[in-house]
Amino acid sequence: MLKDITLGQYFPGNTVVHRLDPRTKLLMVVLFIVALFTAEGPIAYLTVFLFLGVAVGLSRIPPRTILKGLKPLVVIICLTGLLNLFYTPGTPVVTFWILTITREGIFSALFMIWRILMLITGTFMLTYTTSPIALTDGLELLLNPLKRIKVPVHELAMMMSIALRFIPTLIEETDKIMSAQKARGADFETGSILQRAKALIPILVPLFVSALRRADELAVAMECRCYQGGKGRTRMKRLRFAGRDYVTLSLGILLVAAMIVLRVVGI
Repeated sequence: MLKDITLGQYFPGNTVVHRLDPRTKLLMVVLFIVALFTAEGPIAYLTVFLFLGVAVGLSRIPPRTILKGLKPLVVIICLTGLLNLFYTPGTPVVTFWILTITREGIFSALFMIWRILMLITGTFMLTYTTSPIALTDGLELLLNPLKRIKVPVHELAMMMSIALRFIPTLIEETDKIMSAQKARGADFETGSILQRAKALIPILVPLFVSALRRADELAVAMECRCYQGGKGRTRMKRLRFAGRDYVTLSLGILLVAAMIVLRVVGI
């Protein structure tokens, strides 16, 4: 299950989506989320879904990889769907004990699951197609105006990028520790919940120590280099908007506008 978590991983490529400016992709994620939460009704959801499908297709990220990333979240997604299924008032369809499934509840559950799946996939596309360095630079440049009010923009951008990249690193560490414990006879898949929780203790302790060690090494390395944020830092590749970035942002704005129009019209 741990190997299925793909958040924070970067898949190198030379597609149109990979070549987009990271600032464009960050803004597109925001526009996509706004459009998704503004959408109301099957036509609006289908439009957002097609937009996301085109983005995934252009990125050439294998659908298998995306499905693999969604796998660990199945329980949360299903639980959210069930809550909408049983607790949405409306016309009763099936009633058993104290639970009632309504027609509105069925549609609400389906649309909620669909929305969550699209939300996760859309946000995953950001890390799938953007290298950590480019993501840090893009985030820093977008937040640049905050420097006027003494906000440590570069430090914040770097911390967010490092935190994101730590996810696959910690997953890899956890997998190694679990393999070592299994070789010693540890069992993580059978027994009661309490027994499984006790079996995880030998994993959590060394994992916590490893995370602290890596963080300390990074802090020492930055201190040795007299790190002063982004001050005086040179970049091998400066970010510049290209024609494809303006076209992409225009499409994102049009998507949000279309969702607002469909919502007002009631389609």
